[in-house]
Amino acid sequence: MTASYDDIAAVLQGYIDENHEFLSWLGTTVEDVAEGRMTMAIPYDEKLTNTRPSRADGSDRRPDIHGGVAATLVDTVGGLVFHTTFEKPLEAGSATINLNVNYLRPATGDLEATAEIVRAGSSVGVSEVTVASTTPDGETREVATGQGSYRLFRPE
Repeated sequence: MTASYDDIAAVLQGYIDENHEFLSWLGTTVEDVAEGRMTMAIPYDEKLTNTRPSRADGSDRRPDIHGGVAATLVDTVGGLVFHTTFEKPLEAGSATINLNVNYLRPATGDLEATAEIVRAGSSVGVSEVTVASTTPDGETREVATGQGSYRLFRPE
């Protein structure tokens, strides 16, 4: 590999901040990059929630983050993790072929998604992703899992 994992993280974060308006608007950050593994995060923001009326018993509950935000993380980090295995990671690419997301519980805080490569073939790769969220009391729990298949574009 011709780039360090720190280089990959910095280039991806710069790309998100400067060129990808949707991920930037979500506040997406690259948290960690290692061989075959990548973690990205999106902070809790009420603009990303499913609003609902107060409970009948008068208790107040923080609104849940819309499931599409978790799915975006699964898709994004699930495809980008392959850059950790490319010979020229900053020149390569990936495109989603298939995506599956399983929602486990509501997300009520910051989201953090970690992707691991299941297999990276010559033109198709598969990754698995776990999305965790912090609860209002500070506990971290898995809120979604996902798996994606991606077309891999390796530079010649």
